[in-house]
Amino acid sequence: MTQLLYDHVTEIKGIGEKASEQLARLGIETIEDLIMTFPYRHDDFTLKDLAETPHNERVTVEGRVESEPSVVFFGSKRSRLQVRLLVGNHLIKAVFFNQHYLKNRFTQGNMITVTGKWDRGRQTINANRYSTGPKDEQANFEPVYSLKGVMHQKTFRRFMRAALNYVGAELEDALPVEFLTAYKLPNLQQALEMLHFPENPAHMKHARRRFVYEELLLFQMKMQAMKKVRKESEKGIPIHYDLEKLKEFIASLPFELTNAQKRVVNELCAELKSEVRMNRLLQGDVGSGKTVVAAIGLYAAITAGFQGAMMAPTEILAEQHAASLAEWLEPFDVTVAFLSGSTKGKARQQLLEMLAAGKIDLLIGTHALIQPDVVFKNLGVVITDEQHRFGVEQRRVLREKGIDPDVLFMTATPIPRTLAITAFGEMDVSILDELPAGRKEIETHWLKEDALQPVLNKMAAELTKGRQAYVICPLIEESDKLDVQNAVDVYHQLSVYFQDRFKVGLMHGRLHPEEKDEIMQAFSEGTIDVLVSTTVVEVGVNVPNATFMLIYDATRFGLSQLHQLRGRVGRGAEQSYCVLLADPKNEEGKERMHSMTETNDGFVLAEKDLELRGAGDFFGKKQSGLPEFKLADLVHDYRALDTARQDAERMLASESFWTTEPYRLLRERLEESGALSADRMD
Repeated sequence: MTQLLYDHVTEIKGIGEKASEQLARLGIETIEDLIMTFPYRHDDFTLKDLAETPHNERVTVEGRVESEPSVVFFGSKRSRLQVRLLVGNHLIKAVFFNQHYLKNRFTQGNMITVTGKWDRGRQTINANRYSTGPKDEQANFEPVYSLKGVMHQKTFRRFMRAALNYVGAELEDALPVEFLTAYKLPNLQQALEMLHFPENPAHMKHARRRFVYEELLLFQMKMQAMKKVRKESEKGIPIHYDLEKLKEFIASLPFELTNAQKRVVNELCAELKSEVRMNRLLQGDVGSGKTVVAAIGLYAAITAGFQGAMMAPTEILAEQHAASLAEWLEPFDVTVAFLSGSTKGKARQQLLEMLAAGKIDLLIGTHALIQPDVVFKNLGVVITDEQHRFGVEQRRVLREKGIDPDVLFMTATPIPRTLAITAFGEMDVSILDELPAGRKEIETHWLKEDALQPVLNKMAAELTKGRQAYVICPLIEESDKLDVQNAVDVYHQLSVYFQDRFKVGLMHGRLHPEEKDEIMQAFSEGTIDVLVSTTVVEVGVNVPNATFMLIYDATRFGLSQLHQLRGRVGRGAEQSYCVLLADPKNEEGKERMHSMTETNDGFVLAEKDLELRGAGDFFGKKQSGLPEFKLADLVHDYRALDTARQDAERMLASESFWTTEPYRLLRERLEESGALSADRMD
């Protein structure tokens, strides 16, 4: 790119020491910094027809002054200036508050242009902007920048105009001509002019398309390069599993694999045999059968003489995995062991000795697996369940228990494809998008909070059949700041309501882990009929006998979280029910409740949640790991994101990208990002 871009902003006429310091506070030091600071909106000052302008809408009109301005004062500092204007056939009033000094600027018979909010009933514009004389048709759209009070918009626009003139036509474009032509995009100079000083909405849209595509292309190039470097630098150990034994194991399972499970198993098995280390994310909605896919992958490695490890975030979830996998695998002479913080003393020491000697084929547990004294003889496959519950460092430590083991991350949190290929772009992604046969769809109902009694009647009917129920509350205890139900109060209320008929239990995040496990164990074994809880049951609890869920103040939760909670029921053969108690205060809340009642598909709900809440809120701003783009929006620009991903894959796989001139600037950008360095891999 032209050297002029690296010049300091003081090279521009009009930017002195003071202005330079102000720009530096905005992170702007070079010409490139300045011209690549994009406006976050454009104010439209196009002249409008008042007859077609809705009430309370912002409008710009041009009119002739028909009367001398009048001023009324309110106290010492407040005033109202009023002037009559003839705008076309409309005689209206323009009102300026606390700007009495403008009185001498408006002369009867002269033309002025006024911008403000249109009060259709009073035929008045509450003006906040004006100019005298005929309107400048070149200034219909003004860029507005995020200047944090450091500088006036008008001053910044003047600097921007000077900066674009300074670099002129010498700008080199990072995007090759083939892309500009294929997608009908403006070149860099045209796009900058269109974005900063557009003549019409089409210019703004055209320029935005170009910069959105460029941002997403560069990001996807970085992701694909990281994946490429990882595969080249982290060679795996081919696992030549026994295909006949694997087929025999699959045939022994008490259920038929879904087509989605078969597809993902084939993906895993192909990767196990390859010399490239697996680094795969397995997404599966609640109840989609991720655990059995994991079991097949683990058993494949075991038939080749390797050990497997599976880590889960909670002891009860790890125990459930251990029980399921032991039931399936032990008939095939596989030794399955369980390790958690509760495994102590001699039992722990004996387990670790057997593990190091290779006498344990599969170790399942919690964070305890990453302790320094946990040593494997020949670890081949590592699986992390609910991977987002573990930090990068914890996942890395487990992976390093073996020599380049294959790694599979699993999550039951449906992540829209748009975000999956972005947040996990350096990983391969498999999706289980099909539920096992025989699963009945959970009936979901939204009721207002005054309809509690019929809900309790329905719950009692399910409990009488020998079923169990969850009751979810957003808070643990009463809050002075929030008028929502809390778990402690609901627990006491239901204990009284059901009295000797049914046993009610209480679980929340303040309990010690041992207490939580005891309560969940009691619920799993059926000695607790109704479990009142906060969202600590959101992930991983499997109680097939639970068929009823009541969620208080459902609008307090996002769609994905509601879906995760709902997934605690419907895990057996019986019909299950989920009732959302909520009085939404706005349309978004109502839309969320309707969405929950209309579909049980977690991926559909995740897309809707993303649309309503945005990418940052979907993941949590600090934990998201999502990039910050200047213009691109992952929700609305998903088609451009997918196009950029395909283009990036194709480019990086071609020899011409690495050797020819049209791609030079893209290569330089990629090198600057550090994505081609193996040191960047976590």
